Amino acid sequence: MRKWKQDEAVLQSVVCNRCGKQLKVENGVLKEGCLQVCQTFGYFSAMDGTKVRFDLCEACYLELKKSFLIAPQEEEATELL
Repeated sequence: MRKWKQDEAVLQSVVCNRCGKQLKVENGVLKEGCLQVCQTFGYFSAMDGTKVRFDLCEACYLELKKSFLIAPQEEEATELL
């Protein structure tokens, strides 16, 4: 869950929705690994029109990934600074 400073586009805090861990944010920049999910369900879904957002810390993502029958696609990405 992300909180932003009111009337500004500055990130204030990020909390893991699964375990409640407060992730490190400095000067509006997230300084820890985090999986952010933002999904809007479409016409053929029972949740049509519902937008879901949540954040998972790395530890919770790794635990969730263990429960998958088929592993998610992962690939090396160029780090942009």
